[in-house]
This record gives sequence, structure tokens and C-alpha cells, in this order.
Amino acid sequence: MVNRFILNEVSYFGPGARKELPGVVARLGFNKALVVTDKGLMKFGVAKMVLDVLDEAGIPYAVFDEVKPNPTVTNVKQGIAAFKESGADFIVAIGGGSAMDTAKGVGIVCNNPEFEDIVSLEGVADTKKKTVPIIALPTTAGTAAETTINYVIIDEEKQKKMVCVDPNDIPCVAIVDAELMYSLPKSLTAATGMDAMTHAIEGLITKGAWELSDMFELKAIAMIHKYLPIAVEEPTNPEGRNGMAVAQYVAGMAFSNVGLGVDHGMAHPLSALHDVPHGVACAMLLPTVMRWNACAAADKYVDIAKALEVYREGMTREEAADAACAEIEALSRRVGIPAHLSELGITEADIPALADQAIADGFGYFAEMWNPILDEFDACGVRFALEVHPTEIAFDLYTAQRALEAIGHRPAFGFNFDPSHLLWQGVNPAEFLRAFPDRIYHVHIKDAKVTLDGRTGIL
Repeated sequence: MVNRFILNEVSYFGPGARKELPGVVARLGFNKALVVTDKGLMKFGVAKMVLDVLDEAGIPYAVFDEVKPNPTVTNVKQGIAAFKESGADFIVAIGGGSAMDTAKGVGIVCNNPEFEDIVSLEGVADTKKKTVPIIALPTTAGTAAETTINYVIIDEEKQKKMVCVDPNDIPCVAIVDAELMYSLPKSLTAATGMDAMTHAIEGLITKGAWELSDMFELKAIAMIHKYLPIAVEEPTNPEGRNGMAVAQYVAGMAFSNVGLGVDHGMAHPLSALHDVPHGVACAMLLPTVMRWNACAAADKYVDIAKALEVYREGMTREEAADAACAEIEALSRRVGIPAHLSELGITEADIPALADQAIADGFGYFAEMWNPILDEFDACGVRFALEVHPTEIAFDLYTAQRALEAIGHRPAFGFNFDPSHLLWQGVNPAEFLRAFPDRIYHVHIKDAKVTLDGRTGIL
């Protein structure tokens, strides 16, 4: 088997690293920048910290600060127009994932105009030329977009997040300066930090993982566990901020090359349909998805438990997995991540649309390509809708497993629940789904009563 690993050409780390920018621009022979950022970073002076460096060095630039929190197709098209009008020959992206994703979309289309509709970039687009050169300066510690070959844009017409994967979009230089993160609010520090933790854990257990990626992900898990509470509770603590800045980059180095899982597949609809911050969506789902995947990656859950410092000598793999999941849940609570979708105003009536989009988009790409639990099912796909009372955790697959047991369905793999087990025992899941490719099974859970195709049981 051949494994590929793509990284930035050059990266700089440490408080004050932005001061390396003029030397980078001179070395690469660039002339004028389009600065891609958002109005909030302009208003609160974070972008100014970088613009001052450009001003002092006499490097000309134009500013595009119309980046949205969840960038859209329209947003990218506006950025393309701004780049063409500016006369720039490189992009300086200042911000979190939104700014860097916008910059990637702009840079790719400017050099590959056949993709000017933007929506054709979804998936793995066959671009021929590298992006306009991008120098990325992250202001959050979570997405690692400065070192990944991925970006996410919302298709407003279809109301969904498009995941775009393209080796040509990676920034040529990343400048990871923790001082740009000192003013980040606690809630955003927590959300982006738990997004990084999700990257590290999903990247560790994905089907594409191997020795090199595992090394990075395990280190990232340990660093995030150590430094995220410090960064949240002491926002200007250099150790916590720089620790998180490096940790999220380390996680990104790996997951960008080996993929993610169903947590991201389910998180994207929450952002696209309800504007839930991406990191919050990932963090809320992470313990549940971890429990679902545990049986397919048991040895790695022991490694996760060790990285989180909750492994005890003599633990079984199952006990280590339980300890790891519980510690991730505790970390989320400690940094202030909501526990339930109902806390975000999402109601029971919203769940079917979320589930349908997760199936159509997230499970199709993230699950069939990367998530470890689907290996047994011959990539036949997963088609299901899970409806959960808003006082419960939505998409709770472990609860769904209990629900199936309550009405007489016994999952074939013990602890593991998979939607394709919504069949009478003895029916081969792959054969059934091939025979009924469009069937969607609905499980409804409310007040401890479970209904599946008219049959009712008690949890």
C-alpha cells in the first residue's frame, strides 16, 4: 500500500511569528497582497497586528473583509472579484477556518477558472494548477486550515456544506502566531479547540490512518487535553495559547492526509441548516460517535486513553474505551460546550432534516470513505434517519442500539450499533441494502418508548 503525505512548504511557529512575513514575501518575490479576513478581526484590531507588519515593510495590499462565519459560494465569488480588481499576486489569509477556506476557494478558481461556478469544486475536483500563493495566519486554534488540503463552502441553493479536497489548495506558507489568538473569546477558544480534538481522534481511527499519521494525532490529543483548559481559563497565558496553536496544527498535518469520520459528517448539517458553530457541533457529537466506533478501533482507544492520562494498568480494551469517552465528555463540559441540541434551540421537528442531510452528504463521504465502523458492510452505504426527543442527545447511536434491542433487534456485532442492522436478524445487511437502495429507516425515541416501523418497545 502506498501512503501520501502533503504538507506546507514552510511553516513558522511561536508568539510574534507574524514578523517573519516580510522576509517570506521577499524570498518568494511577491509584490502585492490581497488580505482575506473578516470585519470582526478588522474591528477588534487582530488583523491590524498583521497589517502593521506589512505597512512597516512597505508591502502594498488590498483588503477583502467580507468573509462570513460559514463562507458561501457567493462569498467566494465576491473574493474572486476582489482579487482580480486588486492586482494582487498573492493572498494573505488572516482568520480562522472561514477566512482560510474562503482564500482557498478564491485562489483555486483564480488559477482554474473552469471551476468559476464554485459548486463543481465539491469532492475531489480535478484542478490542474496550484492556488494563487497563500500565506495563512490563523487566529484560532482549531481548523488547521493553514496546513490542510481541505476547505468547506456552503452551497446556499442546496443549503449544505460542500467539502472540497484538493492538494492544489494548501497554503505555501503557514505562520502560526499565538499572539493573534490572545483576544479570542472563551466560547470560541473552546469550540475551535474541541474541533481540533475531533480532528485528532477521528484522524487516528480513520481507515486511512497509518504509523506517520498516528504519531501526530496521538501527540495532538495529549497536547489539546493539556493546553485547552489553560487557553480557555487564562486567555493570555502564552503556554496555553501556543500549546493549542501548535497542537491543532499537528492534528491538521495528519487528518488532512488520512480523512475524518461520521462526527464531521453529522456536524456539517448542523452548521448548514442551523448555523451551529462547527466546533460546537463536533464537540457535542464526539463522545457519542467515539462510543459507536469503539468496537472497530479498540486498540487505538487504549492509545487514546493513555494520551488522555486515564488509562490504568490492567484495564481491558473496553474499559479503556469507556474511560477515554468519559474524559472527552468531561473536557467538553469543563470548557463550556453544550451537552444537548435543545440548548441551541434545535427541536424534535428539526431532527429528520438533519439526519437526512447527514445521510446524503456526511455519511456518503466521511463514513463510506473513512469511518472505521463500515468496513464490514462492503461500502454498501448507510441510509437511516434517527429522531431523538430534544431532551436527549440527538444522533445518539448508542441509544439507538438500546432501542433496537428493546424491540427485539440484536446487532450482529455485540456493542456496535449500525443503521444497517435495522433488519430482522439473519438478513445480510449488504444484500438487503442493494435490494432496497432507497429505503430510509426511521427510529423514533421519545419518553423511553421506541417505535420502529410500527413496532414499540421500552428502553
